[in-house]
Order: sequence, then structure tokens, then C-alpha cells
Amino acid sequence: MSPEAAIDNQIQVLLIDDDPHLRLALSQTLDLAGLRVLALDNAQGVATRLGRDWPGVVVSDIRMPGLDGLQLLAQIHERDPELPVLLITGHGDVPLAVQAMRAGAYDFLEKPFASEQLLESVRRALDLRRLVLDNRSLRLALADRQQLDVRLLGRSPVMQRLRDQIAALAATSADVLILGETGAGKEVVARALHDLSARRDGPFVAINAGALAESVVESELFGHEAGAFTGAAKRRIGKFEHASGGTLFLDEIESMSLDVQVKLLRLLQERVVERMGSNQLIPLDIRVIAATKEDLRQAADQGRFRADLYYRLNVAPLKIAPLRERGEDALLLFEHYASAASQRHGLPVVPLSAAQRAQLLRHTWPGNVRELQNTAERFALGLGLGLEVETPGPATGTPGGLSEQVEAFERALIAAELARPHNSLRSLAEALGIPRKTLHDKLRKHGLAVHDAGGNPPEALD
Repeated sequence: MSPEAAIDNQIQVLLIDDDPHLRLALSQTLDLAGLRVLALDNAQGVATRLGRDWPGVVVSDIRMPGLDGLQLLAQIHERDPELPVLLITGHGDVPLAVQAMRAGAYDFLEKPFASEQLLESVRRALDLRRLVLDNRSLRLALADRQQLDVRLLGRSPVMQRLRDQIAALAATSADVLILGETGAGKEVVARALHDLSARRDGPFVAINAGALAESVVESELFGHEAGAFTGAAKRRIGKFEHASGGTLFLDEIESMSLDVQVKLLRLLQERVVERMGSNQLIPLDIRVIAATKEDLRQAADQGRFRADLYYRLNVAPLKIAPLRERGEDALLLFEHYASAASQRHGLPVVPLSAAQRAQLLRHTWPGNVRELQNTAERFALGLGLGLEVETPGPATGTPGGLSEQVEAFERALIAAELARPHNSLRSLAEALGIPRKTLHDKLRKHGLAVHDAGGNPPEALD
């Protein structure tokens, strides 16, 4: 193993002692107890080889040439103050022991010590390390979940399911295919996958394949050497190579030519890139997140997209539901964006009327979240909603008769008011200007349910 190599996460005990006989004896003791041990004769460079979440413990002699045990302890605790370090010495130096414990040593063993004393201390240290890492993992998972809830607003079941899928996929190295209509938030999902992954400290490189001219797409993605083509005066590092160590988000992948798709397939399979004008294969450490608004299977059947690339990308698909299928999420998102816009422009927040809330719920949002965000900005500036009046008809699959439209509008009005906070059915009925009995009837008629912030039915609060 080279001095620079990271310590394997399978190692449970890192033993450091410059005495070869004692090092061998202690290694055998730990090994016979079923513990995986890595024994070293010096502490030089050890701290930099320990990952922050390395699951083992360190046992080190204090008095060693070069870097001693106390110096090693200080270096380790600069990187991870919760990693247990056990120090041993043969000099019976009580002041040194006190100094070591004050410096954060987990335990101090004086030579000669019994094998059972060492094993007991190491096992307790390993139990503590497991507990620390479990708690750390739970805190990170909670923080990631809270971050997802803020980034991807919505209470609808489809959004809750999407957040669950992102949380599960973010921890993996799998490439992802995001499916969603224009404006649905594909890049927001891609960034969430990156920021919640182990690659969060690496680059996030976003590129819209549909915005690249056919003449430059290969150079942009794969790079080129000087003289590779007319005008290539110097070497260019492509987006894939630039994203190494992180994530590359490739939007509108369906717009790629079949020739470029061949190169992309090779890159995904072999994790290497070859610059234009070069024969050198450059290894990549990269995660690719592709996005499309088209049905790639249908495009493959029509010969517009390579079937083998489709199957390679479709291992971990994520589908973003259009806003029209997310129910009252539209109100939640609108109020969020309108409030943010009002704050940005230094304007007071204007509340929505019941009729406006109903209009937002009835709108089909062909531009999805992007259209809603622009509408909220316009509303915050005092320009109204500016939504076109939509008249549903049989062509859209929605009944177009007057009575059906009145029913739909009534339901939308009640649903809009349900999205606002109410502590009782009485307050809800008063806000709608109807008797409680009428409200009961209409809730049953339209299949609507209402709960308070704690999930209790308001009937129990009356």
C-alpha cells in the first residue's frame, strides 16, 4: 500500500508502533479477536489518509521517532474530533497520560498491559465510533430531507414520492434520466441529486444540448486538441472532462444527433472521453444526469434516438408530474413565489381573493412551474394574474356544459379555501359565506376532505 493511499473502510483498528516485536504481538492479539488490523511502523501522513467517516479506531504508541502519538492525535482531531485514539507508552509517565487525556485521547494504556485490557478498550471505542457515525448519518439524512422539502415544494402525493426517489437515488452513483415537460423543474431535480450526493463538493456542469449548434456540440461536450479542425487554435477541455469528480446535467438529450449519441453511449459504458483530434483515452469520474421532455422509447421506435442509449439511460428514471396533476400545490408554489417577488421588489404582499385562488387551481399551466413563477412575479408587481380564461370543452376531456362548469368552479373555490389555514369547519364555512350544513353537503358532493395542521378533522374542533 502506498503512503498516500486512503485507509480501507474495512479496517477496524489502525495500529502504529515503531517496535516491530510489540507491533507483531499486538496485531496478532487483535487479529485473533476477529478484528481487521492495519499495522504501521510510523505515523507520518496517517491523518490525511483517514476519511471523515472512517469507521475504525487508532491505537498508537506515544514515543516514536518523527511524528509522536500526541502530534498524531492533534492531526487526527483536526479532521475528525470524534474519532477514538488510544495511546500507549512504556514509560509510566503520569503527566504525559494526563496531557494525552486532556488532548482528547479516548484511553491511555501503560506497558506492559494485558491483552484483555487492550481488547476491552478497543471494543468500547469501536462501539462509540459506530454510535457516532450512526448519529452523524441520521443528522445528514434529516438535513437532506429538509433541504429537499424546501427545494421541491408540494404536498401532493406525486411530489412526496418524487422527493423519496431523489433521496434514495442521491446516495448512489447511478446515472439518472429525468422525464418532464418544459418548465417542470428538471434542472432543480438534477441539482438536488448532485447536492445531496457524495459528489456535492465536485462541479455541477449544466448544458442544454438543444441550444448547441450541430457544428460545435462535439467540441463542447468532448473537447478538442489544437489543430483538430479549422479554427481550433488551442486545446479545449470539454464539458464531460470538466465535470470529472462531479455531475454533468445534460438537458434536452433528445436533440442530440445520432453520431453524438454513439459517443455518449461509449462514454457512459466505459467512463472515458477522447478529445477530437486525439487518440488518448481520458478516464472520467463522473455522474451523468440526462433530461428530456420527449418519450425516448417512442423516439427510438421512430429511429430518432438510439435504442441502446435509451436502455442505458433508463436504468434510474425520475418522472416529474406536470403542475396540472399536482392539485393544490399550485397555490402553495404561487404564494411562495409571490411572497419572494414582493420581498425582492420591496412591495407589500397582496393576498389572493377566493376567486383568484380558484382561477389558479383551474388553470392547466402548460408552462408548468416556470409559467407559474412568472405569473406570481406579475401578480406581486400589481399587474394581476394575467391568465387567459380557459373554457374547457369535450375536446379536452372535461365536460363543457354550463352546469358542469359551475360545478367545477364551485369545487375549485372550496378547494382554494381549504388550502388556507382553518381551525374549524365553522371558520371555513364563514370564509365561504355558506351555512355549515351546506358546507358538509358540498364537501361530500365534491369528494373533498379537510384537516387541520395536526392532521385532525375540524369537526372534532367545533
